[in-house]
Amino acid sequence: MTIVGTSHGDRNNSCPAFGIPILACEDQALIELVGTLRDCNYHFATVTPLTQARVNARANNTWATDLAGVFGWSRSFRDCLLPPNIVELMRAAKVIAPHDGGGWRSLVRVSTIGTQLFVHSSYPTMDADSVFFGPDTLRFVDAIRRHLTGRTESPRRVVDIGCGAGPGGIVVAAEVPDADVMMLDINATAIRFAQINAAINGVAARVVQSNFLQSVNGRFDLIVSNPPYLIDGKGRTYRHGGGRFGEGLSLEILRQSMHRLSKGGTLLLYTGTAVVAGLDVFAAGCRDILEVGRLRWSYSEVDPDVFGEELETPAYADADRIAAVVLAVTNVDDR
Repeated sequence: MTIVGTSHGDRNNSCPAFGIPILACEDQALIELVGTLRDCNYHFATVTPLTQARVNARANNTWATDLAGVFGWSRSFRDCLLPPNIVELMRAAKVIAPHDGGGWRSLVRVSTIGTQLFVHSSYPTMDADSVFFGPDTLRFVDAIRRHLTGRTESPRRVVDIGCGAGPGGIVVAAEVPDADVMMLDINATAIRFAQINAAINGVAARVVQSNFLQSVNGRFDLIVSNPPYLIDGKGRTYRHGGGRFGEGLSLEILRQSMHRLSKGGTLLLYTGTAVVAGLDVFAAGCRDILEVGRLRWSYSEVDPDVFGEELETPAYADADRIAAVVLAVTNVDDR
């Protein structure tokens, strides 16, 4: 199978109207590559790592046969599969590498949420600075959209803590074009991808390398975050949540954010929690923190069972399950 692509030599990728800095040549090429995929009606819903491994392990999935195979499933591809213009853009973007068994492979994945496209790390995400994207991302975005739909006033100042590839901040910027949106991450690779994805999706969102909120000032009408929440034996930034069961980063984001909300401002935190002998570990930590201050909060379990394979690791030997949850905290004090 040969895929037909189109050229975008006249595409303006610097997005000066949105205040996005001029990008490096390879980043510009990556933006143009994703634009080409969009014009080819590209679509890929990124699955969990376990599902990806199982599907790719099938005998007929050794080699990619379409764009989703190359840029979604991260399969190797032969020389004849992609049109020359796509290969040229991959080379210019430095996202193509030879495969040990012959052929080539993409060094990035591209996932879709509706009409939006996002670049992130290729599978498997083994590097310490990998940028993850998956079903959690879709649930996070859905929580943001439901929150924005339910508000009488649009947020004016917004920050996405630990933005990763940037879907949270980018969705807010798309839904509320007049908002001042900042996307923060400690991971330089995440900052790069978030900036590229903002340009790809044509939104006004700034990116700042920051540990939590340390590099930004002031209060916010909306703080969103989808932090790592698992215990990772290798301590990889994109995956390791710290604490006893992975709740450490999420609790620290809560501690820092509750003092940075404007009156009526909300923290919307999507995360995961271990349930041990019926006790929700993250919820218990939240109650201890939220006892102080005039804050209204709600807590909902949106999926009772995620990353079940982690229960086979020593870190979760005592856990019943890992659940996906959404914490919403609103400041009702004007002090």
